[in-house]
Amino acid sequence: MTEAVHAEPHGGELSQRLNWLRAGVLGANDGIVSTAGIVVGVAGATVERGPIATAGVAGLVAGAVSMALGEYVSVSSQRDSERAQLAKERRELREAPGEELEELTELYEGKGLSRETAQRVATELTEHDALAAHVDAELHLDPDELTSPWRAAGASAVAFVSGALLPLVAILATPTSWRVPVTVAVVLLALGLAGWISARLGGATPRRAVLRVVLGGALGLAVTYGIGWLIGGAVG
Repeated sequence: MTEAVHAEPHGGELSQRLNWLRAGVLGANDGIVSTAGIVVGVAGATVERGPIATAGVAGLVAGAVSMALGEYVSVSSQRDSERAQLAKERRELREAPGEELEELTELYEGKGLSRETAQRVATELTEHDALAAHVDAELHLDPDELTSPWRAAGASAVAFVSGALLPLVAILATPTSWRVPVTVAVVLLALGLAGWISARLGGATPRRAVLRVVLGGALGLAVTYGIGWLIGGAVG
């Protein structure tokens, strides 16, 4: 009987997925904290729904654009660097193939292979795809899987918006007298969940991460509400 072969993510693919997931959680966390700070701060100054909604939506849009732009610039710079490294490797393979083969052999020797085995592996991999062999061993890159700046920017914006919507919806959908308490509760619960997920992905202790992010969020909300209350009273 033929055994079924299951495709599973390995090595770099799994690591890349975890990195994307971790970045998504952190982006959502930023959206929760920044938008919650804005709407709770405005709620401390006024009970009018209009100013709260305007400030919240403006903060959501500005934050999403800022996150997307920052991620696009960062990943574009990384991609340019990776392309420059690939071009350099292609040039070296073209101009000094013998030296590059020796370099690859030494790299595999450094990983624990005998000289003979390392040379055989390096030779066979070079004959199959010299560029792929060198960039994998030296640069840990896949020429066909470079990170997309547009994809990174889009993912960052979506993550931020998904987090920012929580406090915005909570404060607008709640009766006036319950706005701040309900929003704070929703935000702290969401932050606790985000902290737990981040800790699990990073292999850290979830309890400590959750406590840290919840206490930090509570402090931030208290400060912004207090500032809003003081400014609202002074201006009013």
